[in-house]
Amino acid sequence: MGQLVAIVGRPNVGKSTLFNRLTQTRTAITDPTAGTTRDRQYGKVDWNGREFSIVDTGGWVVNSEDVFEAEINKQVELAIEQADVILFVVDAMNGVTDLDDHVAAILRRSRKPVILVANKVDSNEWIYNVPEFYSLGLGDPYPVSAVNGYGTGDLLDEVVKDLPEKDDEEDALEDIPRFAIVGRPNAGKSSLINAFIGEERHIVTDIAGTTRDSIYTRYSKFGFDFYLVDTAGIRKKNKVNEDIEYYSVIRSIRAIEASDVCILMIDATRGIEAQDVNIFSLIQRNKKGLVVVVNKWDLVDDKSNAAIKHYEAAIRERFAPFTDFPIIFTSALTKQRIFKVLETAVEVYGNRKRTVPTSQLNNVMQEDIAAYPPPSNKGKFIKIKYITMLKGAQVPTFIFFCNLPQWVKEPYRRYLENKIREHWQFTGTPVNVFMREK
Repeated sequence: MGQLVAIVGRPNVGKSTLFNRLTQTRTAITDPTAGTTRDRQYGKVDWNGREFSIVDTGGWVVNSEDVFEAEINKQVELAIEQADVILFVVDAMNGVTDLDDHVAAILRRSRKPVILVANKVDSNEWIYNVPEFYSLGLGDPYPVSAVNGYGTGDLLDEVVKDLPEKDDEEDALEDIPRFAIVGRPNAGKSSLINAFIGEERHIVTDIAGTTRDSIYTRYSKFGFDFYLVDTAGIRKKNKVNEDIEYYSVIRSIRAIEASDVCILMIDATRGIEAQDVNIFSLIQRNKKGLVVVVNKWDLVDDKSNAAIKHYEAAIRERFAPFTDFPIIFTSALTKQRIFKVLETAVEVYGNRKRTVPTSQLNNVMQEDIAAYPPPSNKGKFIKIKYITMLKGAQVPTFIFFCNLPQWVKEPYRRYLENKIREHWQFTGTPVNVFMREK
């Protein structure tokens, strides 16, 4: 990824707040708790006609009690390695610390353009602390306040000046499919994305709730081109105790809202739980495409066809009445059938975009309607005269024009939907059926 700027520094110096300020979003979670950010979080900045990518990283720590220390530091090193320009954020209120010296030494060895950012200059009194940071040997420190925006314009001017010239290659976000990986905590979502991209971009541990931000990854291999979105695990409300985790869940929900297809991961060792059904309901309410992935299949003792059919039947029974979706049994650890997940998600996305010609729709569906017409109501008969498919809808939407639309009940609408699915391939995507007066 060209034109990339990385934000690095020790914990709690305001990196995520600066990220949100520069991207003019609230994408990165901010909290006074040190170590809130764990994965690399990407965003876009547009300054005076120059657009570039920016990445927020976890705070660099050494010899701490944080079980994620080694993984966070690995993520920071990867970000530094990928970046064209590095923003080294320090805290003007606290001055130079041993960790600042440690990070500065790493950055000097990187031989990358480094801009020293003295953050938390929230009032004039703190600006007198800024000269202290010359001791880090990284040039002039730029005083800024990520909270109120002071100094960020001058900082962006310097960033743009240090960026290499843009290639002919377009780096801007394109209108390509977005596949959100969702599920309960510790279902293997990050492991699956790491297996897809062949890189340990997302921190993976056995601790539920490791991922806190929703992370976008561009996937353009083997003829595919789409975004994968790794999300925080969605817990039950009464189990969300930390403010940080609450915001993580909100971002996961927003990731579902912004996606085209949701890959719902279920832990094969735990089976279908109530929270899986809740997440499915959330996907359904947002009218998103669905691929169900039963992960950790390598840990199940009985892998027979009978066991697979029993598992599939249990899933469809819990998710009824919507049962027309693919189910794939995988192992992110052994990479069993993971490519099938991508192929299926692309197929479901194609089903969402499928259109049926009006003439074909009327010819086929009128036969089914004649074979099983809508039930009469109070001696009056419902006559469906014309059918069309709405163009440009978010999901496949069919309009049935009839004389008494208000008397067509839900069971008959479901019959029409099932017949549509029987004749045309709409597996994995919701289908809207509306009755309108002719």
